[in-house]
Amino acid sequence: MWLKNIVFLLFLVPSISSCQSGRQLVWEENFDGNELDFEIWNLELGDGCPNLCGWGNNEAQVYTNSNYKVENGFLSLVAKKSGDTYTSARINSKNKKEFLYGKIEVRAKLALGKGLWPAFWMLGSNIDEVGWPASGEIDILEYVGREPNSIFTTLHTTDSHGSSKNTRKGKIKGIEDGFHTYAIDWGQKSIAFYIDDQLFYTFEPKEINPEIWPFDQPFYLLLNLAIGGNFGGHDIDDSIFPEEFVIDYIRVYQ
Repeated sequence: MWLKNIVFLLFLVPSISSCQSGRQLVWEENFDGNELDFEIWNLELGDGCPNLCGWGNNEAQVYTNSNYKVENGFLSLVAKKSGDTYTSARINSKNKKEFLYGKIEVRAKLALGKGLWPAFWMLGSNIDEVGWPASGEIDILEYVGREPNSIFTTLHTTDSHGSSKNTRKGKIKGIEDGFHTYAIDWGQKSIAFYIDDQLFYTFEPKEINPEIWPFDQPFYLLLNLAIGGNFGGHDIDDSIFPEEFVIDYIRVYQ
């Protein structure tokens, strides 16, 4: 969820049909009931100020505690505009649910429209001690409405900060229709990204050190629907609001 220079990948690479082979389901979130489970989730509120105004990307939205709903087994993050104000929702599992290695998967339906930027991602649990990007960041799913039918995956590290060289983008037919799964298979020396169980990108560096590989510690989960910004695009189509990023489930296999 930070400013990126994108490396392009124009097709989806087929691979094994499932990347959780040999693993067991260790945790799942199915968004049952009619409220977030605050033993798992934290709401992030405001515009990021004073420490991270615009959430680091000059984003337009203010996050509130009312721009989401939980019903019928789905979580919906809702982007709205009222007057000159854009609002949306962002949640994380910091200090509550954190994971080290395994397959981490979300099933979600994208929010569509120019200016929208839905994402499922992870940050290193030591971010308060070492800062970003030393903490590491794993962007499992990013979509921006200004580039239809395209999915972005990115790894942020100290080594790649400023160029985001560990990035792939691909156009995927039908990705804007209905629900799809987005996952990583995270091991001690590599992270593979999957979309609908098809291999999309693999990061497997030749050298392992803290600048290149901060991915040897627990990470927490984030879900958000940003509006505008350096990556989402400052040209926002106001006719799309309200629009929803809908999440069916999150599952972790180890």
